[in-house]
Parts: sequence; C-alpha cells; structure tokens
Amino acid sequence: MKKDQIKNSLLFLLLACCWGPSFLFIKVAVEYFPPVMIATLRVAIGALLLYVILKVKRIDLPKFGIAWKHFAVMGFFSCALPFSLFAVGEQYIDSSLAAILNGTTPLFTLMIAHFSTENDRLTKSKLIGSVIGFSGLFVLVFPSLFQAKATLFGMIAGIIAAASYGIGFVYAKNNISGFKPLVVPTAQLFLAAIFLLPFCVILESPFEITLVSVAAVASVIGLAVFGTALAFVIYYKLIDATNATYASGVNYVLPIFGVVLGMLILDERLEWNSYLGSIMILVGVMIINGLLKIKFPKSLF
Repeated sequence: MKKDQIKNSLLFLLLACCWGPSFLFIKVAVEYFPPVMIATLRVAIGALLLYVILKVKRIDLPKFGIAWKHFAVMGFFSCALPFSLFAVGEQYIDSSLAAILNGTTPLFTLMIAHFSTENDRLTKSKLIGSVIGFSGLFVLVFPSLFQAKATLFGMIAGIIAAASYGIGFVYAKNNISGFKPLVVPTAQLFLAAIFLLPFCVILESPFEITLVSVAAVASVIGLAVFGTALAFVIYYKLIDATNATYASGVNYVLPIFGVVLGMLILDERLEWNSYLGSIMILVGVMIINGLLKIKFPKSLF
C-alpha cells in the first residue's frame, strides 16, 4: 500500500471515529433538547472552538466575497439542513433506521458526482462496492429493525438529509480548495449557526427549557467537539486528498462504531449479523476506495 493510501485510510477511519457516535449522541440529546436547538448548539459551539484555534494560530478568515458564497452553500447542505433533519427524524425513527438512511449518502454522492465532476465518474467497481457496502449496512442493523420505531415523516427526513450530505460532499470537492487549514470548517459552521438560529428561537422557544440531564448536555458537547469541529477538519483534509465518493464511503462504516460502542458501553453481545455486516461494509469500502481490486470478465458487462 502506498504512503498516500495509508494516510487517506487513516483519515477515513479517524473521520468515522468522530462521526460514529453521532446518532447515539442525538438520540440522548433529543430527549431533553428540541431538534433544531441541538443542531444550532452543535454548529455554534464547533464554530467558536475552531475560531479560537484560528486566533491562536493567527489565521484570519477571508474577506467577504465569492468564497463566502461557497461557505454558505456548504454550511447549508453539509450542516444546517442534514443536522436538523436527522435530529427531527430521530424523534420519529430509531437510531438503527437512521443509520440505514444515513448509509444512502454514498449512493447519492456516487450519482451526483458522476454527473457533476470529471474525475469521480461511476465505475463498475464503485457501483459493486456501494451495493456490497449498503447490503452490509442492512445486514448489520437488520435484527434491530424488527423493533424499530418508524414513521414515513421520519424516514423522509433521513433520506433528504442523506441526499443533502451527498450534495455537500460533491460541492466541497468542486469548489472548496486553496484555503488555509481550519478556515473552511470555521466559516461553514458559523454560517450554519446563522441559518439555524432564527428557526431555533422562533419555533422552539429554547429559553423556556428548565429540565436537562448531564448525559444530554454531554451528548451535545460531544456532537459539537468530535462530531462537528474535529470531524470537519478531517473531512476537508480527506476531500482535498481524494474525491467525494471516497470520502462519503465513511457513512457505511459509522454503524460499525455503533455496534462497538454498544458492546463496550452497554455490554451488548455481538451476533452473526454484526460480524458478517461489518465484513461486507469493509469489503465494499475497500472496493470503492481502490484498496481492493476486482477484475471483470468482459462477457459480464
């Protein structure tokens, strides 16, 4: 394996580690905080944290211009819209189903990238890798779907959120480059907070909340620090080094972290589907990312 492939694979896994617990954090937080408020706090705290780091490093945000249009698009499609929709959706669906819906992100990314980029076209390997990865995701959470809470509204919210992530992955690759480290995620998160704040204040009356739990507060902080600030720093490193389809494949791996967390924290026992699903996901991701090559007989295609 080449040095760049090793570096990109490590970034990929690190991003999965940051995003992996997100659905668990959301499920805990939404019991005490309204959904748009969770999304608003998530991006606002993340933005402030990164801004402080920028100031320490003596790096300035760019002057207002065309770059801020790109930051605004990314803030909306990669943060404000999907964060809110998944927080809203998990009021009506279980986290296992949310993970399945989030797992459609690479499929959306694959299609959008094929029609809007020159170097990230749909290939046989990517298609087969995506099918294997998504099938593995389904196998991984299949048993929990029998007890899963689900409504049509919650599922639609999750699907739109996944499509929004797909748009964000491709837009970032096509339009976000050449900026100093931390600049893009800081600007993006600030704008996402500006987008969300009016909806939070007007629709949810956040100042009237009187009862919260330590776990809910810790979950919001975890979302902001690990699932947002740190995750987006890694996200842009990965996007810059690879392509949108490669980076979006991390969404297949996220439920594996959920399974591991359940085993370590909740003392859950792993069943056959956990092993099989995890193996299928990893194989699918390796095929998509070119770490595992497939030779196709010409007669098959």
